[in-house]
Amino acid sequence: MDILEAIRTRRSIRKFEDRAVPRETLERVLRAAMAAPSAKDEQPWRFIAVTDRATVRKVAAFHPGAEAAKQATAGVLVCHDPALEQIEGYWVQDHAAATQNILLSAHALGLGACWIGGHPIVAFEKGFRELFGLPESLVPVAFVAMGYPAETLPARDTYRAERVSWVG
Repeated sequence: MDILEAIRTRRSIRKFEDRAVPRETLERVLRAAMAAPSAKDEQPWRFIAVTDRATVRKVAAFHPGAEAAKQATAGVLVCHDPALEQIEGYWVQDHAAATQNILLSAHALGLGACWIGGHPIVAFEKGFRELFGLPESLVPVAFVAMGYPAETLPARDTYRAERVSWVG
């Protein structure tokens, strides 16, 4: 699948087959995440790859928007490590790019995925910290629930010409 097709057809998947995601597949997703651009190439992220289904499902216990975690068989927690930050303030963009790479690479590899927010909601950050035993120094930015999709959602064209201003 080429990148434009991946972007056009990627959807947030919330229903998954009861099938494990191989570690090698998750490693490919993580390699894609770490290929994301970041300010001054600082790569201020840490990732927690989760293959334990029970742990993935626990995300839904503290996060009301984590319906996808109830059926997902794997997940990735994207965290910010301030100790790796060289240019203050760009880390949110860095982590958003890494998370998008996770979503697109998962889709290209035949997985479904759903982005579940963490930062800046303090209660969600606290839930992720407790579930994964994170130190206070790490900021849980996002969790991506994933697995083999048990639903197929149609591609959509979300282009809105009225939201574009052209210069030149």
